[in-house]
Amino acid sequence: MDIGYTEAQLRVAAVAAVRAPSLHNTQPWRLRLRDGGIEVLADRSRRLPATDPSGWGVRVACGAALFNLRIALAVAGTPARVRLRPDPAEPDLLARLVPDLPRRPTPAEQSLCAAIPRRFSNRLPFWPDPVPADVRWRLGEAAQAEQCWLELLIGVSAVSAFGEIARSAHRVLERDPAYRAETERWLRREPAPDGVPAWAAGPQREPQDVLPARGFGGRDRAPGRDFEPEPLVGVLGSAGNTAVDQVIAGQALQRLLLVATDAGLGVSMLSQPIEVPTAREQLRLSLGRFGTPQMVLRIGYGQPGRPTARRDVDEVLDLPAVST
Repeated sequence: MDIGYTEAQLRVAAVAAVRAPSLHNTQPWRLRLRDGGIEVLADRSRRLPATDPSGWGVRVACGAALFNLRIALAVAGTPARVRLRPDPAEPDLLARLVPDLPRRPTPAEQSLCAAIPRRFSNRLPFWPDPVPADVRWRLGEAAQAEQCWLELLIGVSAVSAFGEIARSAHRVLERDPAYRAETERWLRREPAPDGVPAWAAGPQREPQDVLPARGFGGRDRAPGRDFEPEPLVGVLGSAGNTAVDQVIAGQALQRLLLVATDAGLGVSMLSQPIEVPTAREQLRLSLGRFGTPQMVLRIGYGQPGRPTARRDVDEVLDLPAVST
């Protein structure tokens, strides 16, 4: 077994890592090769001060990137052992991966890896086709595999009750001029390697919508074209809400998203009720679950789309200096 990962192995895995989702597609991660280990670090320069003052969103995004790293390395036959927050003196260092015993990838790992470049946030209305019970079970299993839980809200009454919490949180956020300016700042009307392009924003929200949507400047909606009246909503939660819990939740989020992609589902994320502390607690109490909600997902079958752009891998790598 090699004593450590090489720059070539990091570069291959990093192509998968940067495909992870993040708030406003800020891509707040760095990947470092040090002493044969691959390290995932939070990039504070890409945190959203108004939307994510605590850094929760950065840590969840880095956890999602970590999961992609794990899968890419496993499929390459070089799986990793992972240690979260390995150095208390370096709080931005969220994970360190070192080589485990080489082995052949499992079929499940190969399927998840194949879904990485196809995953994207689908903000368009979904079709009325219900998500089958066996697929819903697979989504729950994905969360549990990463030490998290998934609560699916099914039925008009459950979704409507959640919608009230989510819309209230959205109104709180929208009252903040800094929040509105931040959302506008990450909207991309021209091609760019980060941010949310206008073509991916989805249609403008309407007062009658059950669930709120970010104001990313999407297209006006055709008359009578509402979002689905009874969407499948999933709440992803973790045992606690420490920095480690949030990285764990990011890994669970990405596994769940890849399982959904592999099953042909579309997903968009609703984090407004997570970003407002009172709404988050209200959501937790309404579910009656032990732990902390970390993300809300809107799930269904929808129109085809394409992933948004990512920065070049070289922009996120920290490599050892080459001695001369």
